[in-house]
Amino acid sequence: MTATTLFRIVSPRSAVLVGILALFPTSGIYGQHLSTSTPASEPAPRTDPNSLLAHAQLLEKAKKGRVDIYFEGDSIARRWGATDYPEFLANWTRNFYGWNAADFGWGADRIQNILWRLNNGELDGVNPKIVVLLAGTNNVGNAVPAEGDDAKVADIAKGLQAVLDAIRSKAPNATIVLTGIFPRNDNMAVMPTIDKINANLSKLADGKTIRYLNINDKLADRDGKLFEGMMNAGDKLHPTVKGYQVWADALKPIFTELLGPPAQEDHAPPPTGDPSARR
Repeated sequence: MTATTLFRIVSPRSAVLVGILALFPTSGIYGQHLSTSTPASEPAPRTDPNSLLAHAQLLEKAKKGRVDIYFEGDSIARRWGATDYPEFLANWTRNFYGWNAADFGWGADRIQNILWRLNNGELDGVNPKIVVLLAGTNNVGNAVPAEGDDAKVADIAKGLQAVLDAIRSKAPNATIVLTGIFPRNDNMAVMPTIDKINANLSKLADGKTIRYLNINDKLADRDGKLFEGMMNAGDKLHPTVKGYQVWADALKPIFTELLGPPAQEDHAPPPTGDPSARR
């Protein structure tokens, strides 16, 4: 069965999503990865069944409730507002309840995959007032090319520019908070690459419709070594609750400036999670 066929038979009902998932074996939680030769600015779908189901789930989510703050990215963004990470979700709720925030990240996505999802309905008709974007660490990876990182740095910056353009076309009135790629210590040798990319990203912001936010000095020292407790001790990549709170503390003043204080009620769509965790 092709990906196109799968999309045709997906129903908005969660039970059907689970039933379809049961028909397909998956190669790990996040399935297939993209060829590293694909330019970051070229939209590319994830073709593993679990990612297709996640896309269908997010399409359904985009039609529900009210979304004033739209979070987009990879697993670092996804885990914060996901039902399969209850501790992180509780932190999300404590920080953002009343602002109608919804999480549209998907784990293991590279920039190409995020661009494809944006171009295939996940932001259509949502009309958020703020979009928070954090992406690119999966394009960086944990290895520095033997020939140097200049091509990688340029490719990632070009890809994120394409994502910004896609967001702007889908949500022309939104303020975009472009977040610098977080430090990763699974290989300290990639930190200079991340710093170069973030320097390029800062130039994409105009301070008004696109705001650049870099919290890395609160997550790590000047050499990129993570402060104690900020990231998962096992992978040295994904934030802990403490790390997410640092991000929240930097975002909330922006949200308050643009939206005012959080309301007493929240009308965002219900949080979602990894479809494979529901079997």
